[in-house]
Amino acid sequence: MSDAVALVRVPELSDVAEYAYAATVDTPARLVFTAGACPLDAEGRTVAPGDPAAQARQAMANLEAALAAAGARLTDVVKTTVYVASPRQADLVAAWEVVRDAFGDHDPPSTLLGVAVLGYTDQLVEVEAVAAVREESR
Repeated sequence: MSDAVALVRVPELSDVAEYAYAATVDTPARLVFTAGACPLDAEGRTVAPGDPAAQARQAMANLEAALAAAGARLTDVVKTTVYVASPRQADLVAAWEVVRDAFGDHDPPSTLLGVAVLGYTDQLVEVEAVAAVREESR
């Protein structure tokens, strides 16, 4: 985990959630806000139409690339929001499992939402993040 980010466990809340309930950022730190990472390949095509897990894998790879370009890593992430265009809870869970696994032991607070539609043709998943990086660790 980044030395700028501290994940907060809340014993009074259920431990069923697979993420910390809060996170803090110690200053000085530089915040990185990402756009929603989409399941697009290098040519801008939506990968794996109809497969939320495969789309989540591509979105996470794209998120890692965006974070790296900004000098951050997944372990620097303070908060994520995961959007899944589906009314089926199973699709949300399939996408969430991929996102959760990509973070490994670093389990930042996250919001998982089922939405009606996302911006690209055949897009089912989008993941946005906020990260915090110490300037000296760049």
